[in-house]
Amino acid sequence: MTNTDAPAPERPDVAPPDVIGDDIDSHAVVNALRGVIDPELGDNVVDLGMVKRLERSADGAMHVTIALTTAGCPLRAQLMRDAKARVGSLPGVDVVKIHFGEMTANERKDVMSQARWKARDNALDTDIPVTARIIALSSGKGGVGKSSVTANLAVLLADRGYTVGVLDADVGGFSMPQLLGIDGEITGERAGEGKTVMKPVVCPVGAGVLHIVSMGSISGANETEAIMWRGMMLNRAVQHFLEDVQWGDLDYLLIDMPPGTSDIQMGLARMLPRTDVVIVTTPATAAQQVAARAADMARKGFLRVAGVIENMGPSTAPDGTITAMFGSGGGEYLAESIGVPLLASIPLESAVAAGGDTGCPVAFHQPDTAAAAVYRDLVDLIVSDVAPPVKIAECSLRGALTRAGADLEGARERAQSR
Repeated sequence: MTNTDAPAPERPDVAPPDVIGDDIDSHAVVNALRGVIDPELGDNVVDLGMVKRLERSADGAMHVTIALTTAGCPLRAQLMRDAKARVGSLPGVDVVKIHFGEMTANERKDVMSQARWKARDNALDTDIPVTARIIALSSGKGGVGKSSVTANLAVLLADRGYTVGVLDADVGGFSMPQLLGIDGEITGERAGEGKTVMKPVVCPVGAGVLHIVSMGSISGANETEAIMWRGMMLNRAVQHFLEDVQWGDLDYLLIDMPPGTSDIQMGLARMLPRTDVVIVTTPATAAQQVAARAADMARKGFLRVAGVIENMGPSTAPDGTITAMFGSGGGEYLAESIGVPLLASIPLESAVAAGGDTGCPVAFHQPDTAAAAVYRDLVDLIVSDVAPPVKIAECSLRGALTRAGADLEGARERAQSR
């Protein structure tokens, strides 16, 4: 007879990394590294016990030693890039050097225990694949064109053949259905045990596809009626969009965040700690100042701030005349002040606004415009450097972990049948 009241096993203990030096904020570094996911093992490198050593050298560089399951692990370059980006985004860390070692037999055994615990406990609360790159587009204030930037990036990524999720997290100010020109509705589907899951609105674009979730795509939502919810209810709505949506096999998830610093921003750091944040601003001084607050909040939640996008920047007329409606250089100044790169300066063009009004994003539907050219360069940068897609390759433990998961599922079914 099975004891159904038996307590669930606790997660196996993981030894903390050795810390060499007194000038290291090890708490901040470790929390930053929690955003580095090993896609093969389905967990972050800290909780898997892969982070072995933190050291600050005499030249000020931060050295991080990570133990791999095997020295020839094909995900080595991916882990190095992500670890450098995460730790390098911390204040006071200018140079990051990643060193790799190989696990001992006992350490590999411990990793297997962690992976089995993960499979048993179903610790992942969302259907978002661990291989999906998550980018939150944030701003300090409204009216900077953050949603327009999200929509244009989404269609260009999809046009390249990627499967792109778009989460309209601005629950009270949703705009994605309008900007992307969709009128479909989110549907519900029984998923067993009385639970209903939501199915995103699917929109093919070029060689890829968009999976879109927005309050504006829920039956009964009204474009002109205010959603009068308090902050905790808004955060809960976003949590439902993450937990109760069958997102599918995503390459990217773009999150259009509400402006400012509120419950939703704090909730995102808790629910999706591997998110990269990109700050959108205009060149105006007032926009820069509040955008810096959004960056500060992301970092306090140990999210990586990947860069700044300046929107509504100077535009150049056919005769060479440059018009800077909202000033110039503001995006570059903000990026320098918070210590991240300026990813793009998107010129202010009437075609951008017209594309939003008609649901035809300019980057895809008017490729000859100057704004579209900047967007294409920006997407090049995203897929090559900022958040390159994860390519799963066979590691030595993949087959063993697959078998372990199957064994656990079989054991669970046998126990339930007794």
